[in-house]
Amino acid sequence: MTGMDAATVRRLWHHAIAYLAGTGHHPSRVLVLGTAVVALAAVASSRIWPALRTVVTIAHEGGHALMALLTGRRVDSVRVLRSTAGVTVSEGYSAGPGIVLTAAAGYLAPPLLGLGAAALLATGHVATMLLLSLVLLAALMIAVRNAFGLLAIVLTGGAIAVVLWRASSLAELAFGYVLTWFLLFGGVRPVLELQRSRRRRRDARTDADQLARLTGTPGWLWVGLFGAVALAAVGMSGLWLVH
Repeated sequence: MTGMDAATVRRLWHHAIAYLAGTGHHPSRVLVLGTAVVALAAVASSRIWPALRTVVTIAHEGGHALMALLTGRRVDSVRVLRSTAGVTVSEGYSAGPGIVLTAAAGYLAPPLLGLGAAALLATGHVATMLLLSLVLLAALMIAVRNAFGLLAIVLTGGAIAVVLWRASSLAELAFGYVLTWFLLFGGVRPVLELQRSRRRRRDARTDADQLARLTGTPGWLWVGLFGAVALAAVGMSGLWLVH
């Protein structure tokens, strides 16, 4: 490698590190609150939510898959369905902390991912947050076993990639905040839908009912835990981002 080539590589490396390190500057409160309103409106909308809920489902099933791996289970398949439902199948012991943590991770994943994204945004690391999102999507894609699930992940990752490489700094920042707020608010609505579904149909196949069978505790207690974590994530993120 010539001296000029080495200098070029070093310069590109330093630019990449500076890019990932973040600017340290915080956006205006108008942008932060405006993106929060946009995300909340999308989650509350009876028309927009069904179309975008798949993003939350991807996070939900990714939470199941990641926890299964962390607890020593083997992930057989992940499916994200056109109905916005999802199914993650893993192999391992049929009882014990591993299966309990795996079952509990789904509803906890979107708000906790939103909380992690908020922590990065609060310190000016929007690019890092978006790049980590791409990495997580790419890792999940390996386990997905249906065409719609693959398409949903490709489209979601493609949108993030376009913003990273083509959008202006302001557009990138706005997109990062909208995505973060959407994960946070989108972590609350499925919990409400879960409780409503259980109350109306007594569907014994929900995560809460599976956890009830595994632990001997009431399903409503798990729904309450999911809701408490989701609301706490929204509150804590709000304190970090709105200042």
